[in-house]
Amino acid sequence: MTGFAVYRGATALIAPLVRLYLRRRAALGKEDPARMAERRGIPSRPRPDGPLVWLHAASVGEAQSALALIERILARRGDLTVLVTSGTVTSAALLDRRLPARALHQFAPVDVLPWVRGFLDHWRPDLALFMESELWPNLIAETAGRGCPLVLINGRLSARSDARWRRVPALGRALLGRFALVLGQTGADRDRFAGLGAPRAEYLGNLKYSADPLPADDVALALLARAIGDRPVWLAASTHPGEEELAAAAHRRLAAAHPGLLTVIAPRHPARGPEIAAMLAAGGLTAARRAEGVLPQPDDAVYLADTLGELGLLYRLAGIAFIGGSTGQLGGHNPLEAAQLSCAILHGPDMANFRTVAADLKAAGAALDVDGAEALAAAVGRLLDDPAERDRLARAARKVTEANRDALDRVAVALGPFLDALPAPAGRG
Repeated sequence: MTGFAVYRGATALIAPLVRLYLRRRAALGKEDPARMAERRGIPSRPRPDGPLVWLHAASVGEAQSALALIERILARRGDLTVLVTSGTVTSAALLDRRLPARALHQFAPVDVLPWVRGFLDHWRPDLALFMESELWPNLIAETAGRGCPLVLINGRLSARSDARWRRVPALGRALLGRFALVLGQTGADRDRFAGLGAPRAEYLGNLKYSADPLPADDVALALLARAIGDRPVWLAASTHPGEEELAAAAHRRLAAAHPGLLTVIAPRHPARGPEIAAMLAAGGLTAARRAEGVLPQPDDAVYLADTLGELGLLYRLAGIAFIGGSTGQLGGHNPLEAAQLSCAILHGPDMANFRTVAADLKAAGAALDVDGAEALAAAVGRLLDDPAERDRLARAARKVTEANRDALDRVAVALGPFLDALPAPAGRG
């Protein structure tokens, strides 16, 4: 029996354990309790009539990159619907707010064989698009087995992941061989996918460069700008455990030399707001929590932006942004979102998920690599003291984003034949 067959059988047997795991995640705020059935492949809405393109975007970063592409897909075929799946509550909130007409969101089924089959029985996709690095064996095999073409878009495969896949080459060929087209996020990604068995692998550019700038509510922006006034301010964005402590330590180092300094912390998972607030209080820093509906007061050292979908607001106000997820083994988050909104960018040493983007920013002199609270405080302090340098970094970062925006055009062209081949709605053609 092959490893692939063992995996498929095992997932059917462990469904009760996965249910317990999902309940645990829900208790931690990582699943939506009202929509847990979707994670078991049980739909919460009917399938629309006509051709259906299914696009899977695992989390916020992939979802943000996919939005402009979804608009292109819908513009090419006025008779189809786009079903978007994702696996995180933050991505669901983003998509529920920003998906256009004729696009809808569901949580992706966990890769348990009966749940995957139930999902596919209901939605019956005519074309499946997977974003970046979500390669779930059951989901891929079952989709391809129903005659649905698969395309991997902006595919990302690190050298470490490539080495792991090469230990099970038959599984790699079994999965990647089912894709009609693999579009690598970089030329190196394309080569790795080809080496693992993708029959057609190409590099057309990084779709992350083509995402629209994050939106912001005009009223909320005006209110927060008024509350901050002329205080010096910087943002620690999409932070994870340990990075809030890093931002707090940097604030304490900076406060004496920068009277009125406001440090804004936007955790990647807003449900962690209470624990972060407790940490700040224990460290002697007064903090206002946005989740409680309050604005920063003059005596607040920290503004804890523990809400969903407001990074566009915060980047527009901060001018200096430290990108979270970059200090350990998480690979960093998307610095282009800050670059598009004219921020000077700082990040830690681990930007593995955005290696090419980070390299482009570094080559353009558009980002600073910092390691530890002392280095972070020194970099933020220098930018606060030197607005001209801060503006130079921000302009350079924005120029990088603008120079690479045509990736979306090339990807849309590559998808054109797949969209044109979709069946016409019943009664047409």
